[in-house]
Order: sequence, then structure tokens, then C-alpha cells
Amino acid sequence: MTNRRIAVVSAGLAKPSSTRMLADRITTATVERLTEQGIETTVDTFELRDTAIDVTNNLLTGFPSPKLEEVIEKVATADGLIAVTPVFTTSYNGLFKSFFDVIDPQSLNGVPVLIGATAGTPRHSLVLDYALRPLFTYLHAVVVPTGVFAASADWGDSGDRVATLQSRVERAAGEFASLVAASNRSGQVRDPFELDTGFSPTGSYVID
Repeated sequence: MTNRRIAVVSAGLAKPSSTRMLADRITTATVERLTEQGIETTVDTFELRDTAIDVTNNLLTGFPSPKLEEVIEKVATADGLIAVTPVFTTSYNGLFKSFFDVIDPQSLNGVPVLIGATAGTPRHSLVLDYALRPLFTYLHAVVVPTGVFAASADWGDSGDRVATLQSRVERAAGEFASLVAASNRSGQVRDPFELDTGFSPTGSYVID
């Protein structure tokens, strides 16, 4: 059976949080889609609140702790990434942004990403397109067309009657699963001593 690995990053601060709930729902739908294609999926889920101090220290020192380094490695080598954040002041929260600030900008090149966000009101739904999508586009990730936004009302009977939360999750999961199925990132052998493509041993000097 074909194997794929998905990394899930949830930036919710509470425990439990609606952000983690949304991440789990998206993950479940994705795994079901991949199973239908005969693909066995390994899921690594990370709540960023558990590495908040490590992320801050990395920003200050430039070096990740062993705990944070393991999370970064799992995210960077996954066949697909599900990234979900709560909305703070109309954008992703600081913990979410800080985590992706400490990742090598080249490490997410070409990785399929499904973005999601949670907030108290539907007025923040555009955060997917004006904040999250540009972030991952800058990192050269492949962001699936459908993102999933969940307001407080989406979790109850008063949710959107036109496109329910679950229907949006299913649509996004289908798009994401297709990209993950075609990925082979987790099976690639990475050289831990490989230098960045922009590295030059002579710095700005040119040897004739």
C-alpha cells in the first residue's frame, strides 16, 4: 500500500480549542479521501502552544531546541500540510506567524497546504485570502483552492445553510488529498549537510 505523511499545525491557544477541532475535522476528511485511493496516511499533529517558548527562544537566539527542531523537520518533510489558526486582530495570531518565521523559507517549496482559520464572527472569513494564502504563496507552497473558515455559529445548528462547515471541509479535503497523493516529499532522502542553493564559499567575491 502507498504511504503518505501529513503534518497538521494548530495555533489555537486554548485547550481544547475550536482551532484544533477544525484541524482534526479537516484531517479526518483528508485521511478518508486518501484511504479511498488506497493510500495509508500517517498524521503528525502539532499544537503550537506546546512549543511557544521554544519558538520565542529560536527567534532570539537563531537556534531551535531539539523539541522544536523535530517539529520543524516533520513539517518540512511532510507530503502535505494542514495549517489552522485563530484570527487575532483580523489576521493569523502571532504564534502562528512566529512558527513559520523560524522555518527555512525554502523548506516548504512545493508542499501542498490546506489553510484554515477560526473566529467568532463570519466577518473575518476573508483572512484566508488576504493573510494566510499570501504567506504560503511567499514560501512557494502549493495552496489548495478551497480554504476552510469556521465562525462560532458554524459549530451549531445555525450554521451556513448554503455551504455547511462539513461540506466545505469535504471539498477542501478532496482537493488537498489529490495533491498529497501525488507527492513524494516524505520519501525523499535529505542530506543533513547539504548547503543552501544560494550559499557561496567566497561570499560576494567572484573568482575569475
